[in-house]
Amino acid sequence: MPAWAVGPLLVAAAYAAGALPWGYVLGRWFGNIDLRQHGSGGTGATNALRTLGWRVSAAVFALDVLKGFLPVIGARLLELNGWWIAAVAVAAVVGHCWSPLIGFGGGKGMATGAGAAAAMYPPVLLVVPVIFGIIWLTRYVSLGSLLGSLLVSGALVGLGVAGLVQWSVALGVLAMTGIIVFQHQGNIRRLLSGTERRIGGPAS
Repeated sequence: MPAWAVGPLLVAAAYAAGALPWGYVLGRWFGNIDLRQHGSGGTGATNALRTLGWRVSAAVFALDVLKGFLPVIGARLLELNGWWIAAVAVAAVVGHCWSPLIGFGGGKGMATGAGAAAAMYPPVLLVVPVIFGIIWLTRYVSLGSLLGSLLVSGALVGLGVAGLVQWSVALGVLAMTGIIVFQHQGNIRRLLSGTERRIGGPAS
């Protein structure tokens, strides 16, 4: 099957994979609750941590990472060109953030975006200690997520300008960062006003 036919199919499959709301599913399964009705209302690992504890949160995080990682790996194994791979990555994040299975709600996109970015360009994993360091020092998951995303996308754009990274990688990650920042608008406002919830704080 030619790439022009395989590419759209993989993009659609990536969106479908991203749309699987694991936070919602595990919340129902382990806590008999709808995560959308608790804490921040998100279905990601951070709200799961506050509402359901670290074990469920870790499972949600791992599954959300795989939603981005596996579709991109599939696209790479099929040797699609870089722009199709970038489209697959972005589609997984879009599916995670706006899942039709739960009324086009979802999470913030960080874990799925991280999985997709790592599959596109594994050296981005070098920023993981920086993200966890920011979270550990400030106890703000949102701040670590935002700064980490901006650092990675900025570095990749710089590498793209230098000709060291394909532009499909740099712009794909930049697009995912844009989605992540958009989904963190409320967190940004709370960070600026000093009312953002810290890890260890109450869920609501």
